[in-house]
Amino acid sequence: MPREAANRFAEIAAALQWDRGRWLWLLGILLVLDAVLGLGDSVSQLLRYDRSAIAAGGWWRLLTAHIVHLDAHHLLLNELGLVLMWSLFAQDYDAVEWCAIVCAGALAISSGLWWLSPRVGWYVGASGVLHSVMAAGAAKHLAERAWDRWILLIGLCAKLAWEHWGGATAPLVVVDAHLYGACGGFIVGAALSARIVIIRRRSRA
Repeated sequence: MPREAANRFAEIAAALQWDRGRWLWLLGILLVLDAVLGLGDSVSQLLRYDRSAIAAGGWWRLLTAHIVHLDAHHLLLNELGLVLMWSLFAQDYDAVEWCAIVCAGALAISSGLWWLSPRVGWYVGASGVLHSVMAAGAAKHLAERAWDRWILLIGLCAKLAWEHWGGATAPLVVVDAHLYGACGGFIVGAALSARIVIIRRRSRA
């Protein structure tokens, strides 16, 4: 029985992509997000996307805004989203590629807010970057012709369209960030996926 339970647990961990030490990375990210929230409002003010502060030279906010949250409820929602994205896409790219996707997504969001959404004075949260992750995962599944590729792509596009043209969103949700994050994530994911496909074809040849 203990062996069967252990095997079952291993199967569940593999299905959720928490195996081979991946859960340590996930736990580490969650703890960092928790720690940032725990540091209080003064740190949040220092790290968030703030248009006037960025104009004054606070360029680090272009990246750090995406690890800051309004409150515990906001953080919990984003952490649940992270766990879901991790379970769906963690094995699609290696650690370096995921860092490139996340950083590119964060910069795409901040740049989009700066240039295309000047009405947004401030922004915090990881939801935009989570859309980058989903878009990059969808790009990889599309490149590899996975069975769920159209489900992921259509679902993501439908969500973005609903948010922009008919969906009811919470007052503080910046839906533009979701769109910019998805675009940035898909572009980088598509570029990485195309490179991987080309390398595989050459190795087979």
